[in-house]
Amino acid sequence: RRLRRYIGPMTEENTAVDRIDREILAILLDDARISWQTLGDRVHLSPNAVAERVRRLMRRGIIRRFTIDIDQRALGRDLMAVIDARITAADDFDEAVRARDDVVWASHVTGVPDVKIAVACDGTAGLDAFLHWLHSLGATDTRTDVVLRPIK
Repeated sequence: RRLRRYIGPMTEENTAVDRIDREILAILLDDARISWQTLGDRVHLSPNAVAERVRRLMRRGIIRRFTIDIDQRALGRDLMAVIDARITAADDFDEAVRARDDVVWASHVTGVPDVKIAVACDGTAGLDAFLHWLHSLGATDTRTDVVLRPIK
């Protein structure tokens, strides 16, 4: 009680992420559909306690969403590439890129280029079509690297 009087009440905003929270996050990165029971067993907590920790991590914005990992090859997209591009106008660029289901990830970056885009394509013809589309948005000075083998 005395300590709380000096540092204020313990709230979600000022409570640091502890070792157990980090373990929970690592497990959820591998399998976001894990049951509360199994997750609790792995971090030595009850299902209710671990569920409350996950809800707290969500409320704090540490966990933003749960998602899936798609096998692009199963969709016929057997070529992965990372594209560096300069962009002339970013007004509609971000939204157009977000709308493409063949874009795996995209980020604005510092320096040259302006953006990096990872794309999953149906062979070289699909990559060529994507690059033409990218240029139609105003992208210039593109550089494309084909992914040989992903690491993570």
